[in-house]
Amino acid sequence: MKFIYPAIFRKTESGTYKGYFPDLECCYAEGETLEDAVDNANEAASNWITVELEDECQLPPITDVRDMQLEEGDIVRNISVIIRLNDGWDE
Repeated sequence: MKFIYPAIFRKTESGTYKGYFPDLECCYAEGETLEDAVDNANEAASNWITVELEDECQLPPITDVRDMQLEEGDIVRNISVIIRLNDGWDE
Protein backbone atom coordinates (compact mmCIF):
# COMPACT_ATOMS: atom_id res chain seq x y z
CA MET A 1 0.00 0.00 0.00
CA LYS A 2 1.27 3.48 -0.84
CA PHE A 3 1.15 6.42 1.59
CA ILE A 4 2.19 10.00 0.85
CA TYR A 5 2.67 12.56 3.61
CA PRO A 6 4.21 16.04 3.38
CA ALA A 7 7.37 16.82 5.33
CA ILE A 8 8.74 20.27 6.07
CA PHE A 9 12.52 20.76 5.97
CA ARG A 10 14.52 23.65 7.38
CA LYS A 11 18.18 24.46 6.99
CA THR A 12 19.91 24.81 10.36
CA GLU A 13 22.51 27.40 11.31
CA SER A 14 25.21 24.74 10.89
CA GLY A 15 24.07 24.06 7.30
CA THR A 16 22.40 20.70 7.90
CA TYR A 17 18.69 20.02 7.37
CA LYS A 18 16.00 18.99 9.83
CA GLY A 19 12.56 17.83 8.80
CA TYR A 20 9.29 16.94 10.41
CA PHE A 21 5.87 15.65 9.40
CA PRO A 22 2.98 17.89 10.47
CA ASP A 23 0.65 14.87 10.35
CA LEU A 24 2.86 12.18 11.94
CA GLU A 25 3.31 12.93 15.62
CA CYS A 26 6.96 12.88 16.78
CA CYS A 27 8.23 11.80 13.35
CA TYR A 28 11.45 13.68 12.53
CA ALA A 29 14.48 13.36 10.27
CA GLU A 30 17.73 15.17 9.66
CA GLY A 31 20.69 14.99 7.34
CA GLU A 32 23.87 16.69 6.21
CA THR A 33 22.18 17.63 2.93
CA LEU A 34 18.55 18.08 1.90
CA GLU A 35 18.78 14.82 -0.03
CA ASP A 36 20.05 12.98 3.08
CA ALA A 37 17.27 14.50 5.19
CA VAL A 38 14.64 13.43 2.63
CA ASP A 39 16.04 9.89 2.55
CA ASN A 40 16.00 9.76 6.36
CA ALA A 41 12.46 11.18 6.39
CA ASN A 42 11.36 8.37 4.09
CA GLU A 43 12.73 5.80 6.52
CA ALA A 44 11.24 7.59 9.54
CA ALA A 45 7.81 7.78 7.91
CA SER A 46 7.97 4.14 6.89
CA ASN A 47 8.76 3.11 10.47
CA TRP A 48 6.07 5.39 11.90
CA ILE A 49 3.37 4.15 9.53
CA THR A 50 4.34 0.49 10.03
CA VAL A 51 4.02 0.79 13.81
CA GLU A 52 0.74 2.69 13.53
CA LEU A 53 -0.75 0.06 11.20
CA GLU A 54 0.26 -2.72 13.59
CA ASP A 55 -1.24 -0.96 16.61
CA GLU A 56 -4.43 0.78 15.49
CA CYS A 57 -4.76 0.68 11.72
CA GLN A 58 -5.75 4.35 11.74
CA LEU A 59 -3.60 6.94 10.05
CA PRO A 60 -4.04 10.70 10.37
CA PRO A 61 -5.51 12.73 7.52
CA ILE A 62 -3.06 14.44 5.19
CA THR A 63 -2.64 18.19 5.60
CA ASP A 64 -2.85 20.24 2.43
CA VAL A 65 0.26 22.35 1.86
CA ARG A 66 -1.94 25.45 1.58
CA ASP A 67 -3.03 24.90 5.20
CA MET A 68 0.51 24.61 6.62
CA GLN A 69 2.13 27.34 8.68
CA LEU A 70 5.42 27.70 6.81
CA GLU A 71 8.36 29.92 7.64
CA GLU A 72 10.52 31.68 5.07
CA GLY A 73 12.97 29.19 3.60
CA ASP A 74 10.92 26.10 4.50
CA ILE A 75 11.01 23.34 1.91
CA VAL A 76 8.02 20.98 1.58
CA ARG A 77 8.48 17.54 0.05
CA ASN A 78 5.88 14.81 -0.29
CA ILE A 79 7.34 11.61 1.12
CA SER A 80 6.06 8.43 -0.50
CA VAL A 81 6.17 5.20 1.48
CA ILE A 82 5.19 1.74 0.29
CA ILE A 83 4.24 -0.75 3.01
CA ARG A 84 3.81 -4.43 2.35
CA LEU A 85 0.65 -5.55 4.08
CA ASN A 86 1.02 -9.25 3.38
CA ASP A 87 4.00 -11.40 2.41
CA GLY A 88 4.13 -11.89 -1.31
CA TRP A 89 1.95 -8.88 -2.09
CA ASP A 90 3.28 -5.51 -3.08
CA GLU A 91 1.98 -2.59 -5.06
